[in-house]
Amino acid sequence: MPILEAIIFLVVLVLLSNILGHYIKKIPVSLIQISLGLLAALLFDLEIPLETNWFLLLFIAPLLFNDGRNFPKRELWKLRGPIFANAILLVFVTTIVGGYLIYLFVPRIPLLVSFALAAILSPTDPVAVQSIAKRAKLDDSILHLVSGESLINDASGLIGFKYAIAAVTTGYFAVTQAVGDFAYTAIVGLISGLAVMILIQLLRDFLHNQGINDVVFNVVFKIMTPFVVYLCAEELFHASGVIAVVAAGVFSNTREANVVEELPELRLVSERTWDLLVYLLNGIVFVILGIELPIAMRASLSSGDINNWTAILYVVIVWLVILLLRVGWIYTYEFYQRFIRGKKRPVSLKSAFLAGLSGVRGAITMAGVLSVPITIKSGAPFPERSLMLFIAAGVIILSMLVAAVMLPLISKTDFSFLTRGSEPDEVDELMEGDGTDDTDEGQKAYLSESDARYFLMQLAIQTVEENRRENNQRPAYDLILNYQLLMRRLQLNSQSDEVLKTMLAQEIKLRQVAFSGERNALIKMLNKKVITNGDYYSALRRIDHIEQRLARDFNSPSSWLTVKRLGLLLRSVGHAIYWWISNKDEDIKQRKMIDRETAKAAIKALAKYAEYAQDEGIEVNRQAIYHLIVSYRNRIERIKHPKSKSLNNYQQELEILRIKALSVQRNGILQLIEGERISASVAQKLQAYVNYSENVVIAITTEE
Repeated sequence: MPILEAIIFLVVLVLLSNILGHYIKKIPVSLIQISLGLLAALLFDLEIPLETNWFLLLFIAPLLFNDGRNFPKRELWKLRGPIFANAILLVFVTTIVGGYLIYLFVPRIPLLVSFALAAILSPTDPVAVQSIAKRAKLDDSILHLVSGESLINDASGLIGFKYAIAAVTTGYFAVTQAVGDFAYTAIVGLISGLAVMILIQLLRDFLHNQGINDVVFNVVFKIMTPFVVYLCAEELFHASGVIAVVAAGVFSNTREANVVEELPELRLVSERTWDLLVYLLNGIVFVILGIELPIAMRASLSSGDINNWTAILYVVIVWLVILLLRVGWIYTYEFYQRFIRGKKRPVSLKSAFLAGLSGVRGAITMAGVLSVPITIKSGAPFPERSLMLFIAAGVIILSMLVAAVMLPLISKTDFSFLTRGSEPDEVDELMEGDGTDDTDEGQKAYLSESDARYFLMQLAIQTVEENRRENNQRPAYDLILNYQLLMRRLQLNSQSDEVLKTMLAQEIKLRQVAFSGERNALIKMLNKKVITNGDYYSALRRIDHIEQRLARDFNSPSSWLTVKRLGLLLRSVGHAIYWWISNKDEDIKQRKMIDRETAKAAIKALAKYAEYAQDEGIEVNRQAIYHLIVSYRNRIERIKHPKSKSLNNYQQELEILRIKALSVQRNGILQLIEGERISASVAQKLQAYVNYSENVVIAITTEE
């Protein structure tokens, strides 16, 4: 497949995987991406040509630079000693001990290749580790330990992997020279990464002082940084580009705080761009993994002395070796904390096992394995490359499957974990916190982002109601109805199934009360001969149709609602066109009069039912009653004041109300911050939402 078509196809599969992941929440999105890649390879006999020379540059450099930007942070820095021990010593132990055990249990793989395989399997997916550690409610010290380790073990694992690969390809390995080379590449890689990053920052500051402040230019400039740093370290200094990009990422994170106030738009746009880049690169790696699986499997089986079950057994053995080494290391750390440092907490094998299972392998492992050269220096094929690729892919898949199945059973907590390939908003929320903050007074509960948004919209509706006048009734009710629909969406997304069933049952009851009021109004108008029999039956059919449609929608799975709404929209457009073409002006006026009177009757019926429920002590959703009353008032105002007859005045009044609503929302955010009801990350998201909304209002006003 040509490279351009391949890229488009891979991106489409990444997008499709996240759509499926939205509905299949128990399966990590990375597994879905692997499955789609495997399916594409089997159905279309697809192969992606891989250039191993640029694979590390394209995938490793930006992913590790982004990890560096996310480290260090608060509690993680307090445990820097154990974290670095885990990230370096554990990787070293895994490479040597794990590699030797792999060599013993999988004799087909040479010793140096076993070392390389063990080294590349040591890095863990930081997002998956954070997600699992928090949801499994691990002890804080273990949570911060495994989270911090996962952010920096990529570099140490990749360095060990590159040395082992170099030894295989050249056929030469000396311990003393390897130690010297390691010291040189690590130290020079660190220094070169910092030096190149400082030069890039100085150049950026110079361009900024020259007035080159274009956001798009600066974002592209920042995105190119890890590639430049990696190439300079590798090509100019012959040092470790991996360590260079991590060091550059950490340094750039320390500088970001100095420019946030001056260039807030650049910060926001660059963060979302990084989310996009990581999202695509991680997803593409796993899709390629799925595509490569059949190729690796066929190549492994072609030798004739290995079958399907043997290959799968090798995967299980290697996974167990890596898992047991990780569990043993973490248990030893807990033992050390308990008995050597005098920490008063029990040593828990269960916590160590949960922490071990949290070590899900991710994109770094796969990108590293895919970068293995096809031939060695002599021109001979790289020994057991296909089997190595298959085992690595199998361990990634198995680690995710076992974590998804066993963790909820062991921790007795029902959850699904995220990976780097998950939706950026979910990952941002995970990495920023879970709605709690540790203080000296204990753990403080914050409002979730959904609850805070709901509160702000309540303030906005209250403000619009207070500013509703005779001349702005139509835009006021339109705006209130819009806010109510957004509030309803937040409610539906945040409530449990049982609560949703109760809410929907109450809403069906309220709508039946309103429909009954409309029907009674029709009967009264028919008895008074205000309308004809034809008008009566036509209006009655409309009410019956709406009632039946709502009943179907309330009892339908949410996945079908979008299709049904699309069909409803198309039918409504067709009915509207037919109605306007086939009816005369007198018929239109009659239809509007009927709609107005039935809406008034529905409002009276709802108000009367609310009073009755209050007197009888019946629980009723007053917010739902208010929503229905506003929708009927909105219908009346649309009939009384058509937007087409006073469009300019309508738009002007609407924008005035929107600005007032946004102003009170901004004050509401300050109120929540001062009352310590929301976390800093949620406050930032809410403020960004209000800022974007104000920009939209200004843009619309300017266009007019």
